[in-house]
Amino acid sequence: MSRGMPRLPRPLMDLWDWQSQAACRDVNPELFFSPESERGVRKRAREMVAKSLCGTCPVQPECRQHALSVGEPYGVWGGTTESERDNTVLPEHRKSA
Repeated sequence: MSRGMPRLPRPLMDLWDWQSQAACRDVNPELFFSPESERGVRKRAREMVAKSLCGTCPVQPECRQHALSVGEPYGVWGGTTESERDNTVLPEHRKSA
């Protein structure tokens, strides 16, 4: 490759490889995503269990960063709930209104 040629983009698998190391990879996704009718104590309890699993995860920072960068509106990602992400989104990750 000559010095004047631009670099090729990274393969997509490299962008998602962190998921293969996630503590949740073999867990039922329902733990991380609430049914539409779930509210109150039941929802908080499920989120607490999901977040405790996230606390053991070796790729928790990558997962949280992914959720913030794509504006993930649903579920527990990287140890954060939807409302936590809404309240702590960094300015560069905010969606334009």
